[in-house]
Amino acid sequence: MHNQDYTATITVSKTPEEVFNSLMDVSKWWGGKDLKGNTEKLNDEFVINHPNAHYSKQKLVEVIPNKKIVWLVTESKLEWLNMDKHEWTNTKMIFEINSNSDKTILHFTHEGLVKEQECYTTCEQGWNMVIKEWLFNFITNGTAHFIID
Repeated sequence: MHNQDYTATITVSKTPEEVFNSLMDVSKWWGGKDLKGNTEKLNDEFVINHPNAHYSKQKLVEVIPNKKIVWLVTESKLEWLNMDKHEWTNTKMIFEINSNSDKTILHFTHEGLVKEQECYTTCEQGWNMVIKEWLFNFITNGTAHFIID
């Protein structure tokens, strides 16, 4: 893992099992109706497609219940990028779950999303919203409060 990859950490008053189960229900906190496929077990694949903006296909390559989930981006096309629209391809999204007394800490890393690439600044803003707002709200309140046009 590179320390230059995008990372975000949230702390919630839920059990590791509740956090894990929320993470597995990806369409409730990321993608919404634009998510197709399965997100629940090892080797499942899913696509998030926001036409004319974002396409990514993820594969669950590591699933350790209540501890860790890793998605490998096997295909991507970010239409709004000028230099490399496939910048996300072969990057990983890593979710690590740890407990700390009555709280659970979720650490997210988008491995391969680095500051030197075109996507980083915009993707950082996007991930901050998705992880720190939508996912946090979904884990905490059961609703993500997101709207995708």
